[in-house]
Amino acid sequence: MVPDTFLSSPFCLHDRDSQKWFRPASGQFQITYKHGASHHDYQPDFVAETTDCIYMLEPKAKNEMTSPDVLAKKEAAVLWCSRATAHALSNGGKPWKYVLIPHDVIAENMTLTGLVKQYSIT
Repeated sequence: MVPDTFLSSPFCLHDRDSQKWFRPASGQFQITYKHGASHHDYQPDFVAETTDCIYMLEPKAKNEMTSPDVLAKKEAAVLWCSRATAHALSNGGKPWKYVLIPHDVIAENMTLTGLVKQYSIT
């Protein structure tokens, strides 16, 4: 479980680098991942846009960062971001990046830029 501090963190609400951010609605992204024998839908927790990139942000409890389910979601999200980037760049848009953030680093003094530098996955 991710603490409420993520939702109220200044990097989400007031970060000067972030132009927009939102919590996606169910089904807004069509990302499917395989865990075990089953396929599941994946919904990222947050999306933030800066002047030069769009970030899919996924805070996770530190003890879940290497769980098979989280790793399967990460793989699917990174692939989705890669495809979205290719499409966006060929149409004058911005690249997409996936950011998997351990919950225990989320603090009021963190910025989106700082979290992206440390936890962005390409």
